[in-house]
Amino acid sequence: MSTATVSRYRPVEPAPVSSSDFTGTLHFLRLFLRRDRIALPLWILIFAFAPALYVASIADIYTSDAQLAEFAATTAASPAQIAMYGPIFNSSLGSVGVWKAGIYYTLIGLVVILTVIRHTRAEEETGRAELLDSTSVGRYSGLTAALLLAGGASVVTGILCAAALLARDLPAGGSVAFGTSLACSGLVFTAVAAVAAQVSTGARVARGVALTVLGVAFALRAVGDAGSGTLSWLSPLGWDLQIRPYADERWWVVVPSLVTAVVLTWAAYALLRRRDVGAGLIAERPGPTDASPALAGTLGLAWRMHRGTLAAWTAGLGLYGLLIGSAAKGIGGQVGDSQTIRDIITRMGGSQSLEESFIGYAFTMLAVAAAAYAISASLRLYSEENAQRLEPVTAGSVGRVRWASSHILFALLGPAVAMIVAGVAAGLTYGSSIGDVGGALPDVIGAALVQLPAIWMLAGVTVLLFGVVPRFTPVAWGVLVAFLLIFMVGSIAQFPQTVLNLEPFSHAPKLPGGQFEATPIVWLLLITVVLIVVGVAAFRRRDLR
Repeated sequence: MSTATVSRYRPVEPAPVSSSDFTGTLHFLRLFLRRDRIALPLWILIFAFAPALYVASIADIYTSDAQLAEFAATTAASPAQIAMYGPIFNSSLGSVGVWKAGIYYTLIGLVVILTVIRHTRAEEETGRAELLDSTSVGRYSGLTAALLLAGGASVVTGILCAAALLARDLPAGGSVAFGTSLACSGLVFTAVAAVAAQVSTGARVARGVALTVLGVAFALRAVGDAGSGTLSWLSPLGWDLQIRPYADERWWVVVPSLVTAVVLTWAAYALLRRRDVGAGLIAERPGPTDASPALAGTLGLAWRMHRGTLAAWTAGLGLYGLLIGSAAKGIGGQVGDSQTIRDIITRMGGSQSLEESFIGYAFTMLAVAAAAYAISASLRLYSEENAQRLEPVTAGSVGRVRWASSHILFALLGPAVAMIVAGVAAGLTYGSSIGDVGGALPDVIGAALVQLPAIWMLAGVTVLLFGVVPRFTPVAWGVLVAFLLIFMVGSIAQFPQTVLNLEPFSHAPKLPGGQFEATPIVWLLLITVVLIVVGVAAFRRRDLR
């Protein structure tokens, strides 16, 4: 064999990195900012100012040091609540006030993951990235712009959060520490998403990889904090909590987060350098020669697409159901003798029993998560059309309504299954703690079921957008965020009652223990039916994109 023949098959080393590889980064950044001009400011403002609102509400409810100390001591004795939110390190107003805001470390990770993959792997999947790369832009410009967008937004969120906490006259060290930990969480999972975007040719798999990492990090943090604390040090979310705002801050804990973010970012660039546009590290496997009989119809195909997501969401919501049932028994001791917070929990939960009111309110928050699942499942309609897979399916005997109905069915039944599992888990654990499983289980399952109309309404909104204005279908996420903002801070910020009535989650009957009313359920169901019918009818009449 000649030398020329040998060199022909020799692996080609990537060209050295140069400044030209980053050409066009600012243009990409301007494009991404324009595309996220609504969602980006919204989540920045929510994450930045919600912790300060928590502090304000705690200051109004627990008016003495003794009440704060009792709250902190009771929480420290509840492994379930520690697993949900993390530990309280002391009984100061700042530490108690931002305790539940620790969930934002996870939420900001979720948002930046979706943001980065949307602007990287999703662009490659649709072919737009290749078109842009064929012009005078550098290979790394798109990834760099996505990292600047998500990472920069995380830093801005941390700065605004620290400023908002300082405005509540809290200690400067703790305020800056909480803002820093929030920014660090965003930076770490921005880098996680950048690496995940390199591993697969599909955005859905990339999101699955990144969200799995986030889920494992949360599980390690939750199990570690509820136990000896060792496992928490294996999780970036655990590092964020261990900075300990308002409790003798540990500034050195910032170092592991920053090092992890830098290493993962370097890895993302290294992986991008060694792969082709549109390719991934996980090779696509050829499917079987003959399809399973289950794939003969649209329903079987939809089941194949949705079953993994259904299993993951059901497991996640079921785990939270276990935590809710475990935490309910100790809620009375946590409240102590504060009549104000007893009145608030009773009003929000709809029952004179603190435990039942807590369960009712917790399932309302769980319904928000299930609504995210409903939106995600409904967005299958949008992603299938965008990926050009819809036209071949409907070119034969399969009609548009039949195809759309198969996915809408899973967008409605999937959250229902997940909520029922969560209700059973919570009912069993709560019933066991009070010695009355037979009495508690039906009541808690009822609390889960009455949330379904509000959840389904978000699926209806997504279907409506898909049918009428398909380009803006992802705006459904913005609708959910707006509803969540109204629900969580609307009463604290004294929003007008007309605005408070817009979100659907507060209209569900306050179960268990409260009075069941069918009227709001019927109205929510009617609105959902109208939204879905109009959306499907519009989809049937419009041209495919």
